[in-house]
Amino acid sequence: MSTLFDKELDARGLNCPLPILRTKKSLTDMTSGQVLKILATDPGSTKDFQAFAKQTGNALLAADEADKVFTFFMQKK
Repeated sequence: MSTLFDKELDARGLNCPLPILRTKKSLTDMTSGQVLKILATDPGSTKDFQAFAKQTGNALLAADEADKVFTFFMQKK
């Protein structure tokens, strides 16, 4: 997956709700249209990020999983 991104957040090893909380904090420092790449290992993170995108209006551009690491690309609204 070669999506362009402006900032990367490593949330590997963190359990719910920490990946979402860290993502929310990271998006605060970004401008509209910028893309945040998030790495997570929490198995529930796929559903969490889908719900987070729906609630906040930030776009979940892509979600992928390889070797038990989930990669998400979220665009700030």
